[in-house]
Amino acid sequence: ALLRATNALLQQRRYRAALAVLKGFRNGAVYGAKIRAPHALVMTFLFKSGSLREKLKSIAQATYTHSRNLAYFVFTYKGLMALQSRLQGKKIPFHSFFAACIGGWLVFGENNPINSQIIMYLLSRILFGLSRLAVEKGYVPQPKQDPFPLVAALIWGTVLWLFEYHRQTLQPSLQSSMTYLYDDSNVWHDISDFLIYNKRTDSK
Repeated sequence: ALLRATNALLQQRRYRAALAVLKGFRNGAVYGAKIRAPHALVMTFLFKSGSLREKLKSIAQATYTHSRNLAYFVFTYKGLMALQSRLQGKKIPFHSFFAACIGGWLVFGENNPINSQIIMYLLSRILFGLSRLAVEKGYVPQPKQDPFPLVAALIWGTVLWLFEYHRQTLQPSLQSSMTYLYDDSNVWHDISDFLIYNKRTDSK
């Protein structure tokens, strides 16, 4: 009976906007955990030192923070979208921008490693999206050749120049990855840390 009543409530059109906000919160929490947990697991065991307990605690904390922030953001965004649509009687493009700005300020405004990674992830996709939009709208002429090779060359050239000469400007996890790839590969003592391990753990 309870299940039937719940399903009946979920079908009520007048509650649809509020229920969508709640499901958005749920989906944000689940998606944040699914995205962050494997990333944190790999990065922690590759680059962080400490006991197993400390590493597991770090993974759990990063996963919780990502999951919580994404859930709060989706809740805020969808709530503000529903409110604006109700107040104005219709949905307009500015609603999305405004609601996301408020959510971004409230939820992702703190400068911490998790938020920083999310913002950088979005920034790269925004730049690609705006570039495609500019071409679609005719603001930029359609390239005669695929510009991706040039973009790839400039991005890799810039990031390695920053890594070599202005390393402190790069995000810490990127510094760790590049240190592993480009600095640690310059150091070895014998076959063990040349081929099998990255760094020796003994005092030979």
